[in-house]
Amino acid sequence: MFWAVVNRFTLGVLPDPLKVLWRWRRETRLNHLLKLNPHDRRTRLELSELLVSRKAHAKAVDTLRPVLEHGDDDPQTLFTMGAACLGAGYREQGEKLLAHLREEQANFRQGEVDLVLGHARLAAGDAAGAKEALDRFLTVRKGSVEGRVLLARAQAALGDDASAALTKDAAWAEYEASPSFQQRKERLWAWRARPSRPLIYAAIALATAVVLYKTLGPVVAQLRPPDAPQQVDDDLGP
Repeated sequence: MFWAVVNRFTLGVLPDPLKVLWRWRRETRLNHLLKLNPHDRRTRLELSELLVSRKAHAKAVDTLRPVLEHGDDDPQTLFTMGAACLGAGYREQGEKLLAHLREEQANFRQGEVDLVLGHARLAAGDAAGAKEALDRFLTVRKGSVEGRVLLARAQAALGDDASAALTKDAAWAEYEASPSFQQRKERLWAWRARPSRPLIYAAIALATAVVLYKTLGPVVAQLRPPDAPQQVDDDLGP
């Protein structure tokens, strides 16, 4: 229970069981629909998006490939296939798909193409390419804590530790200035920008719980009704 409270108010790293259940049920339903109609492109796209969201990239590539082979190249399909290819290790194909999408629609989903590229290039050890993509992303989405933390990683990998430290400070400042709904989304990235802060909050929460327990525990105990006296059965003989 305590970790659930800490997770809710600090890190937010535990999966939401309701979302996990919904995703599993939806995937099951979409797989069933594809068995009935393998040519349903909308179903293939939605299923691929769910697979990418849980990092089943290779399966997403296999699921979405027939759609592209059929000639569909709408922005959402290109984006999902590009992200799936990058995650599955097909970097050249993923880069080409996302480059084509950026040419067609430069501001697709507020620059998310460059965020995906930043993630993939960092994972591949291409710090310079990641920095290029993340710099572009932050010109569109200036308040992104995730984007700044990733940029700081790219800067550090390039040996620019001073800029990396400043970028992490900027990420934390953006987090503190953002509205509460946005903070809930970016809580984990804020922790990565400044890991000590959530640990301090958790320690404060634990100390508060201990103080409340010690303070209120005796009071609660005094409010409990006394145990009922045991009744002796007079009919029992010696």
